[in-house]
Amino acid sequence: MPAVKSVLIANRGEIAVRVIRAARDLGLNTIAVYSELDRNALHVDLADEAWNIGPAPSAESYLNIARILEVARESGADAIHPGYGFLAENAGFAQAVIDAGLIWVGPSPEAITTMGDKIASRVAADRAGVAAVPGTIEPLDDVAEVRAFAEEHGLPIAIKAAHGGGGKGLKVVYNADDLESAFESARREAEAWFANPEVYVERYLQKPRHIEAQIILDTHGNAMFLGERDCSLQRRHQKLVEETPAPGFTDAQRTKLEHAALAIARATGYVNAGTVEFLMDTSGDLFFLEMNTRIQVEHTITEETTGIDLVAEQLRVAAGEPLSFDSVERSGHAIEFRINAEDPAGGFLPTPGKLSKYREPAGPWVRVDSGVCQGARISQYYDNLIAKLVVRGRDRDEAIRRSIRALNEFQIEGVETTIPAHLQILRGSDFAAGTIHTRLVEDSMDFSDLATTASPAIPEDEELQQREITVEVGGRRFEVKYWSQVLASTGSGQRPAPRRKAPKLGKQQASGAEEGLVVAPMQGTIVKVHHAAGESVRVDEAVCVLEAMKMENEIKAPVDGDIVDLRVQPGDTVTAGAILMIIK
Repeated sequence: MPAVKSVLIANRGEIAVRVIRAARDLGLNTIAVYSELDRNALHVDLADEAWNIGPAPSAESYLNIARILEVARESGADAIHPGYGFLAENAGFAQAVIDAGLIWVGPSPEAITTMGDKIASRVAADRAGVAAVPGTIEPLDDVAEVRAFAEEHGLPIAIKAAHGGGGKGLKVVYNADDLESAFESARREAEAWFANPEVYVERYLQKPRHIEAQIILDTHGNAMFLGERDCSLQRRHQKLVEETPAPGFTDAQRTKLEHAALAIARATGYVNAGTVEFLMDTSGDLFFLEMNTRIQVEHTITEETTGIDLVAEQLRVAAGEPLSFDSVERSGHAIEFRINAEDPAGGFLPTPGKLSKYREPAGPWVRVDSGVCQGARISQYYDNLIAKLVVRGRDRDEAIRRSIRALNEFQIEGVETTIPAHLQILRGSDFAAGTIHTRLVEDSMDFSDLATTASPAIPEDEELQQREITVEVGGRRFEVKYWSQVLASTGSGQRPAPRRKAPKLGKQQASGAEEGLVVAPMQGTIVKVHHAAGESVRVDEAVCVLEAMKMENEIKAPVDGDIVDLRVQPGDTVTAGAILMIIK
């Protein structure tokens, strides 16, 4: 690759590690950037060189365009790969990279502007002859426009961020009374994730499947479709499990998908890797949803079934080279599991914390893409993805059996994870039959009885210490954690009388089980308080909104009563277990 000798990766976590590895396979020098919080991160260790770009908040580091370009200039980088998230779909950043005389690993700023804007992309799809879900084609200025759309098309409707995706800034409304709060919440999340509060609205399809097409185009006129992925298994409109081929997807549907995806790409002059997403209704009809103008999180399963390194192809295309393949042969079945720091039993709430134990599975056709190691911390400042487990089999049944084995091997302690939910999904009859849809996880599956795997809350006082012993029962080994007192020796050789302190309120106390006590289920920031002190509330009524990892979570009243002690206001940062208010 003569045009590119070094590449700066403007990202963090597992995708930064993924790009570093692909670049090194091509013989390129790799340049990592990191925030103060990520000083010891895996992507920092793996890169040939690493540069600090600012404090932990992403606005001051991974979204700091001026600082990233400064590092690119000082390090002598030839190209910048944005990964996914952060600045990956920011047309202004892409243009700034090009204006700085650097190679942008991605589509043109014009294509990003068109396809990254959910409204403009709907117009582009229509010009290409591809049908989209009925919705507005202008940003919404106020909730009255949302009400008008709902009255015309009926409920449910989806309010969506116009400049992003991945479930961020997306609110589904089933009840007209929730329109205003959903509109405001969608705008706040859109601003937090994409620095633009614009939203639009579309009809919400009931129980559709989420089917996406992986494509890549070069500057030599080559345009390739690498197959579809089924990403229907989601929670909070974010993907949990992805697989390819899509179960029950016919050759006729696949051909239609290929033609539609490439038609949209060609209509916008698209070059480099991209993913065109569709919703498929119960009759099998496909509707254009959006296009992600970057490498997709789940690109891994396409790689496993095609044998094509998509990140390496991105780098080749950016350097002006043609694609390294002229045909695509797919074989086998691949499934990806997003291993997130979330508590399935608690509604998939984020669980930031330290990975006190971390051991990845291995074996034939088992791949783990991660950006962490044991001792790493999953921070509230960033996405809660820990790793991606990718499993391949000769067919779907073999892939499922191997996935169960690999998930059982994956050992993570210190935070709750989605692993127990993945296992329950795999063992369910709906997944086995391939009868899946985007509402399956939230509407038809109960994870409330899944066992807690995170370590207990660590007490603040220094006179208690966590210890661990191994016991054997019936030929099986178990690790038992417990708290014991640390008894310091006095100068006279006498041990002082032990002081007993209760551990800090933690996860087990954070469920609102104590009558009237409203506590934070996780660390985060209070963005809205619905009631003032002295006001009455009813059980399960929303009392405040807590933002964690840029996602809003409604906190509800555990009982009927009056707010007798309100301890938070918007803007306050709280820790897990902190008392927010008392209802009597």
